[in-house]
Amino acid sequence: MLGGMTHKAILVLGLLLVVRVMACGGTPQPPPTHMPPTVTPTAADGQSRSTSAPASSTADPDEAIIRRAAPFQKMEIERAFPNLSFGRMVDLTFPYDGTNRLFLVLQHGQIKVFENEQGVESTKTFLDISTRVNDSGNEEGLLGIAFDPDYRYNGYFYVNYTASDPRRTVVSRFTKNDDDSDRADPDSERVILEVPQPFRNHNGGQVVFGPDGYLYIALGDGGSAGDPTGNGQNRSTLLGTILRIDVRSTETGSTYDIPSDNPFVGNENGAREEIWAYGFRNPWRFAFDPETGDIWAADVGQNSWEEIDFVKPGLNYGWNVMEGTHCYFDRRMESEQPTSCARTGLEKPVAEYGRVDGCSVTGGFVYRGTRHPSLYGAYIYGDFCSGKIWALRYDGNSITEHMEIVDSNLRISAFGQDQSGELYILSFDDKIYWFRSW
Repeated sequence: MLGGMTHKAILVLGLLLVVRVMACGGTPQPPPTHMPPTVTPTAADGQSRSTSAPASSTADPDEAIIRRAAPFQKMEIERAFPNLSFGRMVDLTFPYDGTNRLFLVLQHGQIKVFENEQGVESTKTFLDISTRVNDSGNEEGLLGIAFDPDYRYNGYFYVNYTASDPRRTVVSRFTKNDDDSDRADPDSERVILEVPQPFRNHNGGQVVFGPDGYLYIALGDGGSAGDPTGNGQNRSTLLGTILRIDVRSTETGSTYDIPSDNPFVGNENGAREEIWAYGFRNPWRFAFDPETGDIWAADVGQNSWEEIDFVKPGLNYGWNVMEGTHCYFDRRMESEQPTSCARTGLEKPVAEYGRVDGCSVTGGFVYRGTRHPSLYGAYIYGDFCSGKIWALRYDGNSITEHMEIVDSNLRISAFGQDQSGELYILSFDDKIYWFRSW
């Protein structure tokens, strides 16, 4: 004891002093080589930003303070699994089953499983539904996987894929093989939801269980360019939305129920009650912060702007009235372009960036791992075209820190996460990367 202070408090003060000394003339942090993307804070509303019941956290408060003490710094990347290589990887996740395995989604219709060990040399095919998947379009295929929170006991998992004849999105449940935990039963498919797709792009594809136990599903606006049928602003369609459904306690005999606290339950305007939020162009990847329950989504832009959204129930994220924080105008003759647009009731993105920094945003995760203390609590995202990766912190009202942490030549299709909260980077150069430890 020293003046009533605990050893942990002394440790915290000591670390903060080191950080201060370094900032004032010690070993400097390397400056960013490029300015961060344009930041657009969302107006404060004085209310909690959590969209659902927060996930429980067992982190020691003093440990959390230590983790948050370090500012962002430039990161380097390296191959996470040097012996593995796969084409068109689009998702990487894990089940809560007590094993140390990762499941890798391949766009053509397969899911691979392997041990989460850096030296792993082989994988197994967990599921192959390539004959059911239509991957003829660049954005079509097997796009996402979500393990049931009770997967350890029921063996259920859910996938999102595109099919043909007719062209549609399919969300289905499968069951693992009773005799081999590294195999799923391809004949166990139970179709949960089908959504017609008018074009071959903007399919969304993410499926995630929230901390509330409900299944969240991302759907794009239906494709083509500029949302020609106006799906983004049409709440009577499921396109251009993030959905929230109950697949675990169906009492009506249907394949899913609608949670009673969904924002459009009981409306008289024809809005689909499955909708959690709408006004998206193509929310290719979204994720929950495992500590707070907040939803972060990256919505791919049309001509000029990529955006990061902090998703809250019932809100309209603007497409195709807005692209980022800007009025969206199609490619009509300049003389026909309106000079302004109606922005009332539209939720602005937390951040946006233009074509100098990339052309297709790839959403990531809020980092809750232990290998990189400077990133703890930061939302990590990247761009498919430029290979840049950014980190940002958001306090519920404004961005408090934002930095480009990686400038690479990767084609970042998705980020992945393991049981420890560590992040992985999937690239269309057929390799899996992660941030190098210092």
